[in-house]
Amino acid sequence: MSFLNAQWKNLALINYEINPQVLEKYLPVGTELDIWKGKCYVSLVGFLFKETKVLGIKIPFHVDFEEINLRFYVKRFENGEWKRGVVFIKEIVPKKAITFIANSLYNEHYETRKMRHANTETENTKIFNYQWKVNGKWNTIRLETQKEFKEIEIDSEAEFITEHYFGYTKYNENTTFEYEVKHPRWQQAAVKDFMLKVDFGQNYGNDFAVLQNAVPVSVLFAKGSKIKVENKKTLRHEYQL
Repeated sequence: MSFLNAQWKNLALINYEINPQVLEKYLPVGTELDIWKGKCYVSLVGFLFKETKVLGIKIPFHVDFEEINLRFYVKRFENGEWKRGVVFIKEIVPKKAITFIANSLYNEHYETRKMRHANTETENTKIFNYQWKVNGKWNTIRLETQKEFKEIEIDSEAEFITEHYFGYTKYNENTTFEYEVKHPRWQQAAVKDFMLKVDFGQNYGNDFAVLQNAVPVSVLFAKGSKIKVENKKTLRHEYQL
């Protein structure tokens, strides 16, 4: 049985180029940074969890909720092929039980905050808002997109950002947790306009305060799909002197 079944819907992905040295201390052992066309990416992602089941069970009041995460991209070579995955700097959700389960079972970096979202439509576009409250102030991601969706092109930047199917967590200097995320290829809608009001230093620490005044390399919007999280593995790398 899968650990987690859910739908990930309406993904707003704001992508920045970052100095790879910033990420070195967050890199799980056994992985290396996944670089696309010479750029090292970090992404701020807002989306909705829908129809969430943990071990096949819907937890009351924890089925539908928002998530905001900051993540970067890694790969791991195993059995003659590369596994492409993500590492989360922090994942913000509005439910304390979700934070407890994720941090306890997966050693993730979840945090519970007051959150809200709103979706509206104009004649030709859709508008998606994600907000979360830190120290009495609302942080905001707002995207305006076209209504029609299209397939994500092969070898595109959008494919690089969305087609990572493993999660990696740094437990300590010798141990990494790996889990698999299964979902079909996503579709995307063109982003016509966006607005960010995010205190990166306050949310993610001094290492990421550099993003405060950075211009995103790209802003993407993905439709999402049903997902499964399963096959948790513990990877240990012993160093010998």
